[in-house]
Amino acid sequence: MMKEETLSPATPVFQTVITVLPTDADEFEHANNTRYIHWMQQVAIEHSTALGWDAQRYQENRTMWAVRRHIVDYIHPVYPGEKMLAETWVTEMKNVSCIRKYRFTREKDGLLIAKAETCWAYISLDTGKPVRVPEDIKKLFAPPALEK
Repeated sequence: MMKEETLSPATPVFQTVITVLPTDADEFEHANNTRYIHWMQQVAIEHSTALGWDAQRYQENRTMWAVRRHIVDYIHPVYPGEKMLAETWVTEMKNVSCIRKYRFTREKDGLLIAKAETCWAYISLDTGKPVRVPEDIKKLFAPPALEK
């Protein structure tokens, strides 16, 4: 289980609301664990887009973020029709990678549903290998105190 991440006022947090759909449910009628991976990627893309880095801009820059590792702690089930507040923020920015955290809480009562993290690698589309994260991207996603 991951340790609880404390958010500081300097940590930029992106938020969006996710409605759990009937197609998200498994045979036990709650959100399937694989849906969280989808939602993590979705909220990361929305965060990047909100900061001005959409898929087209990465394509023009000939780079992309690629997942190296996901860790998810499932704490409580969530069911179709329920809404979750999905939050994400970058806690660590390195030369060619970053750690992004996620928190999912049920909107109606704030119950923590899941928490997660992803290690993302910054990749060249031309070589398929990690490349240095540009300084402007580092500054957008993480405060200077988090850069390493």
